[in-house]
This record gives sequence, structure tokens and C-alpha cells, in this order.
Amino acid sequence: VQLQASGGGLVQAGGSLRLSCAASRSIISVDSMAWYRQAPGKERELVARITNGGYTNHADSVKGRFTISRDNAKNTVYLQMNSLKPEDTAVYYCNAENVLYHNYDGAPVAARYAWGQGTLVTVSS
Repeated sequence: VQLQASGGGLVQAGGSLRLSCAASRSIISVDSMAWYRQAPGKERELVARITNGGYTNHADSVKGRFTISRDNAKNTVYLQMNSLKPEDTAVYYCNAENVLYHNYDGAPVAARYAWGQGTLVTVSS
């Protein structure tokens, strides 16, 4: 199973970016999807999570600025990031939990987690 993240880049403080993460077409179903980030020298941290029912939670550090959403039909998750700060600079990773997907031979396979490759967000002051 593959998750393809995109949308990162360089932006000035106060600007906005929208990240997208699309799951491969082999996916049958996904429970929660989430965004994590990892800044240089720091541990990976949860930014926001959304269930397949639309329930969301956001880290305190991004509440009111970031919004997670998803398109269940496309198995795609988004992260709208507004009022960006230099401390938001990090590699952002998308994550999917409890994934059911078709293997290369068409057989259904369950995976506890799947991760995207990461997309770099740099916020300049």
C-alpha cells in the first residue's frame, strides 16, 4: 500500500499551504488518517487525526490554524495550514490506520499502519 504526500514548500511566516495525501487505488478501506511532523533534532509528533466518520483532533500547537479533512471516496487526507510560523518547519508525514488493501495478486491484506514518504514544509521568518 502506498500513500503519496504532496503540497509542501517554502512559505513566509503568516502564509498558507495545503498538504494532500492520496492512498493508492489498491486500498479497500481505511480507518483513521493523520498527519505527523518531525522537525530537525526532534521526535515525530502528531499534528492532526481524522476518523472515517469525520471526527477530528488537532495538536494544541496548531489548533485554530490547521484543519484536517478527508475525502473518503478518494482515500485522500488534506491538511490546510494557515498562519504558518517558523516553528511549523518540519517534514510532514501522512499516516493511515487499519488499512485493508489488495495485494499484488488481488488478495485482501490488512495492515495496522501505512506511512507516506514525507513532504518538507519550510516557514521563513
